[in-house]
Amino acid sequence: MLKENTEILYKGTEDREGSLHPETPAIYPSSAYIIKDTRDYDFANNGGKYFYNRTANPNRDGLAEAISYLENGESTLVCSSGMGAISTTLLGLLKCGDHAVFNKSIYGETIELIEILRGFGVHVSLVDFTNIKEFENAMKESTKIVYTEIIANPLTLVVDIEKISKIAHSFGATVVVDSTFTTPFVIKPLDFGADIVIHSLTKFFGGHSDVTGGSITASNEIIKKLKQSYLLLGASLDANSAWLLQRSIKTMGLRMRAQLDNAVLVAEALSKNPHIQCVYHPSLENHPQHALASQIFSYGFGAMISFSVENNREKVDEFIRRLKVIKYLGTLGGIRTTLAHPATAFRNEFTEEELTKMGIHEGLIRISTGAEDVGDLIEDLNQALEVFNKAQ
Repeated sequence: MLKENTEILYKGTEDREGSLHPETPAIYPSSAYIIKDTRDYDFANNGGKYFYNRTANPNRDGLAEAISYLENGESTLVCSSGMGAISTTLLGLLKCGDHAVFNKSIYGETIELIEILRGFGVHVSLVDFTNIKEFENAMKESTKIVYTEIIANPLTLVVDIEKISKIAHSFGATVVVDSTFTTPFVIKPLDFGADIVIHSLTKFFGGHSDVTGGSITASNEIIKKLKQSYLLLGASLDANSAWLLQRSIKTMGLRMRAQLDNAVLVAEALSKNPHIQCVYHPSLENHPQHALASQIFSYGFGAMISFSVENNREKVDEFIRRLKVIKYLGTLGGIRTTLAHPATAFRNEFTEEELTKMGIHEGLIRISTGAEDVGDLIEDLNQALEVFNKAQ
């Protein structure tokens, strides 16, 4: 008979009869699974079953299946963050001597990662992807990766991903799209020729600002190539976060439709406010890619809006403080409307000249539209914008 100190380690740990089909999936936080013998280990290590959490986890697999379905992809790697997904992809596919072409209007920390790639001997060109001729001229025989967002950060410029993909493929390059701003409810990039689609799941997929994650969706062949870098970089998402994200996906369609509808109305209202110098949102007819967005987007025009006011940091700060509903937050994509100030977000990473080249200045404000009553959002913005009536 086993002693108490031994027995208590095993009591209550067996699967319970009748517990195998819960309405809500179970969470599997176990770091490892029991192996029967060496042959069973070989079977598990070759993908036959779960045996170690970093290698495979039921919650990650369930989430990956849902994301692959939404993106019309064959397979998905679920990562610990959006940057984990981006790093895994670029470090897994690029080597010293390769050339990569990046859209110059992309997430700031992706631009920082480019400097690391250059340190590894990767040659990088940053160009305007809305200028097809400029993009085509940047392509080389050594180009292995073409990387872009579809709604470019922060000025919401829209990329013709179908044209970009055709040109990239003619050079044998792999097209990578960060579709965080768009989500599969606006566009499915793989359907337009992209090879890989990346998301920061922290944003619209999570939707509640309570979880961090990322994803890489592509063909089985590409995912197989990336699996080693994914595992060795330690990019795997934990079980609890995967469970939260799978829960959030169930309401994502409902949330996104409300947020996308609100964004159109907020952009229209801002364009009529006398204190606004310019509104950047593809729904507006004066947006340079309005016609393209109307053609390629399946619903809405994205929930992200940028707008310019007087280039005065003190007044911008007072505007932010006056807001009653909308909050200043270091993320986006939540069900509640939030605001960001791009110049402040990247003040320490880039010089003023570099920020200006990126279209970022003190008067540029970015909104991630939530699902509140749209009238409340418009009223909140209009009352706070009255600060720009004041003489400095």
